[in-house]
Amino acid sequence: MKLFLDANILISVLNQEYPNFNYTSRILSLADRPSYQLFTSPICLAISFHFSEKKSGSKAAKWKMQLLSTKIGIAKVDHGVVTQAINDKRVIDFEYGMEYYSAIQEGCQLIITENASDFFYSVIPVMDSRQFIRKFF
Repeated sequence: MKLFLDANILISVLNQEYPNFNYTSRILSLADRPSYQLFTSPICLAISFHFSEKKSGSKAAKWKMQLLSTKIGIAKVDHGVVTQAINDKRVIDFEYGMEYYSAIQEGCQLIITENASDFFYSVIPVMDSRQFIRKFF
């Protein structure tokens, strides 16, 4: 199963933010299971780096990004993704639009985010970390 992880999922793990860390860390651990493929976008990585750097410093944040990028795939944000996000009248938040269309382009079957309502237009399921854990664990 291909899963797209929003920045807030990554931030929760990188910064050990409770209570979501209990769920998000389990989701990230799926990277070691062959039946799951985890993806995020460069945008989500940049946002995650920013918040990790604020908490842990630049050196630790870069190390975390390096480790994270070896465990999960990075979905492309190319001209087509940008154009789709711009042209979709339902997309209110451009960042989420680009994340959504990069997840679609990558063939992800589920988006995991703590802001599910921002993906109200999604044709693929969207769950928060608790919902995902309850359904799949």
